[in-house]
Amino acid sequence: MQAWLCTTPTGVDSLQWTEMPTPVPKAGEVLVEIKAASLNFPDLLIVQNKYQIKPPLPFVPGSEYAGVVRALGEGVTHLAVGQNVACLSGTGGFGSHVLAPAAMCLPLPADVPLVDAAAFIMTYATSHHALIDRAQLQAGETVLVLGAAGGVGTAAIQIAKAAGARVIAAASSDEKCALCTTLGADATINYSTTDLREALKAATGGKGPDVVYDPVGGDLAEPAFRSIAWRGRYLVVGFAAGPIPALPWNLALLKGASLVGVFWGEFARREPKANAAMMATLVQWYQQGKIKPVIDSTMPLSELPAAYERMVSRAVMGKLVLTR
Repeated sequence: MQAWLCTTPTGVDSLQWTEMPTPVPKAGEVLVEIKAASLNFPDLLIVQNKYQIKPPLPFVPGSEYAGVVRALGEGVTHLAVGQNVACLSGTGGFGSHVLAPAAMCLPLPADVPLVDAAAFIMTYATSHHALIDRAQLQAGETVLVLGAAGGVGTAAIQIAKAAGARVIAAASSDEKCALCTTLGADATINYSTTDLREALKAATGGKGPDVVYDPVGGDLAEPAFRSIAWRGRYLVVGFAAGPIPALPWNLALLKGASLVGVFWGEFARREPKANAAMMATLVQWYQQGKIKPVIDSTMPLSELPAAYERMVSRAVMGKLVLTR
């Protein structure tokens, strides 16, 4: 097998395309031949040694992928050789093969394209867990999605609309706002050219959004929280902007608002039955056409460094997928 190997987590430049022995699955594992792998923001952080999970060195990055089961470890009975699966195991995706925990492999219906499957689990599971579970989003409520043209942002728009909510999508360019409109956003805000608070007042008649979905952090967090509606829920999803904001706690008091942490990976680990039920719902929604990954572009796996560069430049809308 071949894979991009990280021996020193000092950045993308440290990755090397390496020939490696094809591994044999142990009990509870499957060998997956990877056909597509998506690039997620944690895939950048992990090779920079900035992610909360720090795998033992050396490791192959690539958290999310889809492919074909080629071998089964002892005790694996719910999967079969030749079956298509999607998996989010944290590492291993940027290679030709990977040993994946069988319990973390999502069996795919035959009609699901592997490019879509590779861009599905992280963004839709995070957004469904955030909006439906953590925020308890109700039909008729208003959701503000920050970073709305990114992977989790585009998923959040679709899930909020499927739940019957009104969506205000905020992004950094007119082009990105236009994409959000095609996904069903009811209003858009270009926060590079528009004052976020004033735009939210205008879009909500002064009430503010009931739910703020924030995968960005940084300078947007405080004006978004100051704009939240009474009894609003502010979802802390991530910090794509870099800096982790420090919010004045009196804002939560004045608005009767909740600051809600979203850590889907830990939810999946601690509450596997609830997570499995959620994933089954998401697959059903995909088959019904309610949700569909937004694929920015596909690139050969051999061009991984260029894919990282495109992500860092913030040019990606939706998900970028590596194929082989």
